[in-house]
Amino acid sequence: MTSKTIGFIGLGNMGGGMAANLVKAGHQVRAFDLSEAALGAAVAAGCVAADSAVEAAASDIVVTMLPAGKHVRQVYADALVGNAKAGTLLIDCSTIDVASARAVAELATQAGLDAVDAPVSGGIAAANGGTLTFMVGGSTEAFARAEPILSAMGKTVIHAGEAGAGQAAKICNNMLLGATMIATCEAFALAEKLGLDLQTFYDISSKASGQSWSMTSYCPVPGPVPAAPSNRNFEGGFQAALMLKDLKLAVEAAQGVSASVPMGANAAALYQAFVGLGGGTKDFSAIIKLLDGRLTQ
Repeated sequence: MTSKTIGFIGLGNMGGGMAANLVKAGHQVRAFDLSEAALGAAVAAGCVAADSAVEAAASDIVVTMLPAGKHVRQVYADALVGNAKAGTLLIDCSTIDVASARAVAELATQAGLDAVDAPVSGGIAAANGGTLTFMVGGSTEAFARAEPILSAMGKTVIHAGEAGAGQAAKICNNMLLGATMIATCEAFALAEKLGLDLQTFYDISSKASGQSWSMTSYCPVPGPVPAAPSNRNFEGGFQAALMLKDLKLAVEAAQGVSASVPMGANAAALYQAFVGLGGGTKDFSAIIKLLDGRLTQ
């Protein structure tokens, strides 16, 4: 793959590892973040520090990884459109609402820029390891340009459709994930109260019809899956506050198209309660503490 100059805006838990993998792939990465610590870590990984988002925009490609739709809209309006040269490819990897994704794509297109929305699945470990899954919305031509860049940061890159389709796929996927994790936690809490050995229950259910990714990758009880956050006091995984954000996006999107999502809505309500009780920074599997009555700070 030909080396590119890539601006990378947003170097948080996910963005830092992603930018580092672009450097490993041979690209020159101009990195920017409001956090000096995050920017310093990116420089240590081989990125070049940009003084501003506008400076990062002076690149062949610009990747954004930001907290919410309002931040993406602001960066596109204030830093990218009007500063990026014609033909620059903009890749937004944030998880945001579909309306914002479509709005910034239209803004970019009107300015003569290519744009895709490419939210990710996989968590911090996958971001650091370059094994993320990207769900991409945008034109066929823009996707073709984005695919090799995304492949440097992930193992799976799927074109979901036109602008906003990547975000639609992401929030639907995470609504399913959030609801499945709650059901998994309920089952393990019930199994324990019924006197089942939890390792034995895992050995059975992980090979039976109740098997799910939530169980076999992020098992909510310590022991059966050594790499799961449950073995580390629920630290270092996908934060419950971020799951709540994604569930809210899904419920809001459903309301906008008159879709019925009772399980998604109930999952959002339970995660809202858990986050309200101080669980926001814990892995989303820690909601078992709420469900089994043993919530501690």
